[in-house]
Amino acid sequence: MNRHEPLLVPGAMNALAARIIEDIGFEAIYITGAGISNSYLGLPDLGILSLTDLANHVAAVRDVVSLPLIVDADTGFGNALNVGRTVKILERMGANAIQIEDQTFPKRCGHFNNKQVISRDEMVQKIHAATDARQDGEFIIIARTDALAVLGFDEAINRALQYFEAGADVTFVEAPQSTEEIAAIPQKISCPQAINMVVGGQTPLMSLKELKQLNYSLVIYANTALQSAIRGMQIVLKHLYKSGSVMDVLDHLASLDERQRLVSKHVFDELENKYEIKETQGT
Repeated sequence: MNRHEPLLVPGAMNALAARIIEDIGFEAIYITGAGISNSYLGLPDLGILSLTDLANHVAAVRDVVSLPLIVDADTGFGNALNVGRTVKILERMGANAIQIEDQTFPKRCGHFNNKQVISRDEMVQKIHAATDARQDGEFIIIARTDALAVLGFDEAINRALQYFEAGADVTFVEAPQSTEEIAAIPQKISCPQAINMVVGGQTPLMSLKELKQLNYSLVIYANTALQSAIRGMQIVLKHLYKSGSVMDVLDHLASLDERQRLVSKHVFDELENKYEIKETQGT
């Protein structure tokens, strides 16, 4: 978080996406609450996902990748006491960082309208609970504020500053709506800053080079993998529906060998061979 190069982190909605992210060479993975809500439940990001759902996904991802995991934990699933429990559970499941936000519960996607936020004081207590609950001193607390859309830019900045003073390691002013706002945030807050690039969202898309010049530390593409997967499925399945074949869209499909490589089938083949019962004479 303190190096000069911003950390570029794609979001994973499941363990397969996490494997692909690691395989490509990224340095960390963002476990996206919106992505899990969409892909696992088939529902919008409206605070419907439970802590149990999230913890199960984090555990599944941790089983198959070694990269650091940044986990989107929404509002922490309740008050300060709930936040403390959330941190303990997610850290135990393999998370290395947690992001909590100051929306009311149930929350809404940061790029949806009609959001509401809790008081500064309540969020500060949630941050205290999060820092008290972590077992590993290197476990990162990311404090996100959604106040910009509700109470304005200045209030969002003041909240982020107060959250940093309360113990957050990184702050995250969600959904700036102009390049001027994007540029101003790191100038006004000295701690490491996160930003989320959402294709089709309220924040203008900027390159990693541009965000580096603006001193952002963490650049998240929370649902790029999910959106690309949706588009790929639509292209292939529409063609299959219309033509009854996929012969003309094979370039949109991973090969069977590639699919098995990504899920490490060869490892299980070796284990099967190791544990196979060998027939011996006289038995």
